[in-house]
Amino acid sequence: MPTASPGVMIRCVRRERLQHRARVLRERNFRRFYAGYVTSLLGSSMSTVAIAWAVLDSGAGATGLGFVFTAGVVSQVVMLPLAGAVADRLGRRRVMLSADVLRCGAQACLAAALFAGRPPLWLFILLAWLEGTGEAFFSPALDALTVEISPPDQLGNANALYGLATSAARIAGPALGGVLVAVAGPAAVVAADAASYAVSVLALGLLRRPAAAGVTAAAARPARRSLLGDVAEGWGEFRSRTWLWVITAQFACFNLITWAPWMLLGPVMGREYLGGAAVWGAIMAAQGAGAIVAGLGSLGRRPRRPLVIATVGTFCYALPDIPMALHASAPWVAAAAFACGAGSALSSVFFTTTMQQQVPPGLLARVSSLAAFPAYGIGVIGYAIDGPLAAALGTPVVFGVGAAYGLLSSAAVLALPAVRAVRWRASAQ
Repeated sequence: MPTASPGVMIRCVRRERLQHRARVLRERNFRRFYAGYVTSLLGSSMSTVAIAWAVLDSGAGATGLGFVFTAGVVSQVVMLPLAGAVADRLGRRRVMLSADVLRCGAQACLAAALFAGRPPLWLFILLAWLEGTGEAFFSPALDALTVEISPPDQLGNANALYGLATSAARIAGPALGGVLVAVAGPAAVVAADAASYAVSVLALGLLRRPAAAGVTAAAARPARRSLLGDVAEGWGEFRSRTWLWVITAQFACFNLITWAPWMLLGPVMGREYLGGAAVWGAIMAAQGAGAIVAGLGSLGRRPRRPLVIATVGTFCYALPDIPMALHASAPWVAAAAFACGAGSALSSVFFTTTMQQQVPPGLLARVSSLAAFPAYGIGVIGYAIDGPLAAALGTPVVFGVGAAYGLLSSAAVLALPAVRAVRWRASAQ
C-alpha cells in the first residue's frame, strides 16, 4: 500500500494545526459577532482621523481637540466601576447592544451636524462623552460574552483574533480614514462609523445563546441585592486574587509613567527630529505589525504558565521609551515599536484568557471592569502632566523614567510566586 511522501504529511499536519487554531470561527455565534466587531473597529479607527480633522476645521485648535479626546476617556473612567455590574446583572449581550446603539446614535448625530455645517465645540465634547460611555459598558461585557460564545478550549484563540482585528484596524483605519476625509470629507467618514456600529448591533442581535450556557447573573446573586452590592461582590472576587490586583496596579502606574510619554511625547519627537508625520506613521504601522505577527503566533498556544508569558510580554512595553530617551534614529524607534506591539499582543491575549479561565463567569464582567478602571483613571493623568514635566526636566528624562519603571515593574511582577503559580485551564469555571 503506497504511503504519503514526507512533504505531503507535513502539509497535512500544518493544515490540521491551522484548522484547530481557527476552530473558534466554526462557532456560528462567535463568527457572527466577530464579523460585526471587526467592522465596528475599522469604522472607529477611521473616524478618529475624521473627528480630529473636523474639530480642527471648526477652529477649536489643539486645545479643543484635547477637550474632545479627554471627554471620551473621562466618561469611561466614570462609568467603568458600574459597567461590569450592569452587564452581569442585565446580561452581556443586552448591555453590548445598548452600548452600540448609543455609539451609533452619537456618531450619526455628529455626522448630521457635520453635513449641516460646523458644529460647536460643546457638541463634539458631548458626543465624545456618549461614545466613551458606550465603550465603558461594551468592553467588560465583551470579556464575559466571549466565555459564552466560544468553546472553553478556544478562549485563547478568540482573544488572539480580537487582538489581530484591533491591530489590523489600527493600521488600516487611519490610512483609509485619511484618504476618505480628503475625498469625501469628515462627515462621510463619521457616518460610515455610525453604520459600522449598526452592523455590530445586527451581529449581536443575531446571536443565539443556549439557555444553559454560562452562569446567569440572576442565578449568581440574591434577587434583592442592589447594584452597589453587585459591585462589592465583584470587588471581593477581584481583591481575592493576588495576581490580578498586582497586575492591575502595575498597569495603572505603567500607563501613567511608561505608556503616556510614548503616546503623547512620541509624536512631538517624531515631528522634531524623526522625520515628520510620514515617518511617525510608519513607526506606528511597525507597532501594529508586531502585534499582528505575535497575534498570529499565539493562535493555538496553551502555555502551562500563561501569566509568565503575559508578564514577559510586558517588558516590551518599555522598549520604545529607550531609543526616545537616547534620541536614537527612526529605524531603532521602529524596531522598538515592533517589539512593543508584539509584547502587548502576547500580554493581552494570555492575561485576558487567564482572567476568563480563573474568574467565575457570573462575576467576570465586574472583575474585568475593576481591572480596567485604574488603567484609565490613573493613566489619563499622564496626558496632563507629561508635557509640563518634559518642559521642566527634559524629554529624555521623562522617557528614561518610563523605560526604567516599565522594565523594573515587569521584573517585580514576574518574581511573584502568585503570578508564576497560575496554570492554564482547559475550561472556565
